[in-house]
Amino acid sequence: MQVELRVVADADPTGELISLTKWLQSQRALRGRVRPVRRPPGPEELGGAIELLGIALGSGGAGVVLARALTTWLTNRHSDVSITVTTSEGTVQVEAKRVDDALPLLREVLNQGRVDDDG
Repeated sequence: MQVELRVVADADPTGELISLTKWLQSQRALRGRVRPVRRPPGPEELGGAIELLGIALGSGGAGVVLARALTTWLTNRHSDVSITVTTSEGTVQVEAKRVDDALPLLREVLNQGRVDDDG
């Protein structure tokens, strides 16, 4: 399953996206699965900015690891930050202010497209 993550932040959206990228890449189960996705450059730009993160999840619990990692990352934010998680099954937006509600929502959207190991 392919997951897209977008970060919206009041203060420093690029810095928050970089922070999230490093945090997710430090998670053993997500290593090699997280990649920055650049938007096409505008007419006056030399290169496109990183717009979102693409994450390839397979079976084996990577979705649960991602949900926990996102919840932990949001808990440690000191500014207003939200993450939009999109899969082929749907989209959910989680805010740092409401992180207590995040884990069940993230598990729901990440597990809907999951293929069980049993077949």
